[in-house]
Amino acid sequence: MIVRLTGTLIEIAEDSVVVERDGLAREVLIPPFAVGELAACRGQTVALHTVEFYEGNQASGQLVPRLLGFLRVEDRLFFSRFINVKGIGPRKALKALAVPVRQIASWIEAGDTKALSRLPGIGARAAQLVVASLKGKMDDLALPSASTTAVDEAVQLSQAQRDALEILITWGDSRFDAQRWLHRAMQLHPELESADDWVRTAYKVKTGVEG
Repeated sequence: MIVRLTGTLIEIAEDSVVVERDGLAREVLIPPFAVGELAACRGQTVALHTVEFYEGNQASGQLVPRLLGFLRVEDRLFFSRFINVKGIGPRKALKALAVPVRQIASWIEAGDTKALSRLPGIGARAAQLVVASLKGKMDDLALPSASTTAVDEAVQLSQAQRDALEILITWGDSRFDAQRWLHRAMQLHPELESADDWVRTAYKVKTGVEG
């Protein structure tokens, strides 16, 4: 089993990247919340903590090997626990990771089914199953306060950053996506001041131009 993959990030798409090493290029599926961070690493060497699974029809023997990649060990650990919830397979789990796993772990520990139900592919019923299955098992991965604070509140935002966030949402981006793009912009360019600059930089992160 491949548990770690290091190489040059040569391509990035909405849900996957291509990592090349020693003349071999591997496609690696990635969680949505990691897209912005990885987009900033294009052309650089990256190390991904990986999980393998097979996708397809087992009865017919038509199975395709897939590789999932995470930037941090704790992200992979969260994923391994998350897929143990009834009805949540690898694809559904990966799609649901639209925000950092520490925030999701905090919601689980707090029993916040409302916040969990807003994750892509996780409705009210699935959110209840997640809490019932994992509450008490995610404390080591949760934010220090284990609060149900929204992602934009986990990092204190300036007024200009809050304005930029609302502009992105008004333009049609989901709050989850707008938050993670804005947070990556904050990591790359903490010196920005105006809402317009934050919006422009967040969209560069979104399209993979920034970095």
